[in-house]
Amino acid sequence: MLEQRIFDNTKNAFALKSDSELERAYFLFKMISLQPLVKIGTAVTRFALNASLPVEGLIRATVFDHFCGGVSEKDCVSTIDAMYDKNVHSVLDFSVEGKETEALFDAALERVISLIEFAKNRPGMPFSVFKPTGFGRFEVWRKVTENEKLTPTEEKEWQHIQERFHKVCNKAKACDIKLLIDAEESWMQGAVDDLVLEMMQTYNKEKPIVFTTLQCYRWDRLAYLKELHLDGIDKGYHLGIKIVRGAYMEKERARADEKGYASPICKDKPETDAHFNAMLVYIFDNLDDIWAFIGTHNEESNYLAIEIMAQKEIANDDSRVWFGQLYGMSDHISYNLAEAGYNVAKYVPFGPVKDVMPYLIRRAEENTSVAGQTNRELTLIQEERKRRKIE
Repeated sequence: MLEQRIFDNTKNAFALKSDSELERAYFLFKMISLQPLVKIGTAVTRFALNASLPVEGLIRATVFDHFCGGVSEKDCVSTIDAMYDKNVHSVLDFSVEGKETEALFDAALERVISLIEFAKNRPGMPFSVFKPTGFGRFEVWRKVTENEKLTPTEEKEWQHIQERFHKVCNKAKACDIKLLIDAEESWMQGAVDDLVLEMMQTYNKEKPIVFTTLQCYRWDRLAYLKELHLDGIDKGYHLGIKIVRGAYMEKERARADEKGYASPICKDKPETDAHFNAMLVYIFDNLDDIWAFIGTHNEESNYLAIEIMAQKEIANDDSRVWFGQLYGMSDHISYNLAEAGYNVAKYVPFGPVKDVMPYLIRRAEENTSVAGQTNRELTLIQEERKRRKIE
């Protein structure tokens, strides 16, 4: 392990936070660390928003402003510019979920295209991103994945999904913006994998533009990565690979139990960690063919990547390697990596407060299931409060 634990530097980590913002962060992570409070708070928030109670101002001043960049892309500019001054890049993520009509899917496509245009001349925004279910109904994705016959209407929907993917990938290539395509539940992910593979084969001939996302809590993903690598060599395209641990564990295991099939998820966290790190090593062993976006809040995996880069004499700012964390989380990783010259990008969610709440609620619920991480955030914030003498 590195002699100097660079992630312990709280002065770098929280340089952009005022004293009041630091206090707010401490309060939020303290609340998130208490699971019963999260359950009560999310239930009350859902009720208040559905009942149109006047709570948006309170939400905006607390959880929203901590985890989101703003309500619109223009609202995010000051955040984007401030982070870029610290060598931290932004991936604007329009985090509105649960829309399921063709008109809204077309609107989502236009929004992503406009975000690519928005990023085009901004050096602090080298990536854009979208979720596959933003471009088509979950049920269509599932049926294609599970080889179920589509109705004539669903056939048209599937054709529209493919057209939307081509439009956005073509735009990204024209603007030279790297495009991250998020992963979702395994029972619809097969169709996503096949379609994103087609996009990489088409648009990644010169260099990676399209990045697929591999959730490493799925035990089959290293084998799949190796298949992709061989296909890339065979067909003459580069791989863009974003690796994450994964976001749907409870849902995946529950469905596997209900449907009576083997769970696609690693049996426990140590196995997931080992799988993630094995994929990391494989990517670094094949960096001429694979560009990496390492999406993790896990300190040890980030340290492993740093060590491998040092051993292989890969420059800290090598354009083939990016580190990524979510806005409002793990600033001690993001800002200290950036200070050391590594390529770092924060996912910055944005959108109308009410529409982004499902994302924020999921984020809070996920944090309660990773108690060690939340406690680490609290410890570091506490250390910075002491350093600033604001307790």
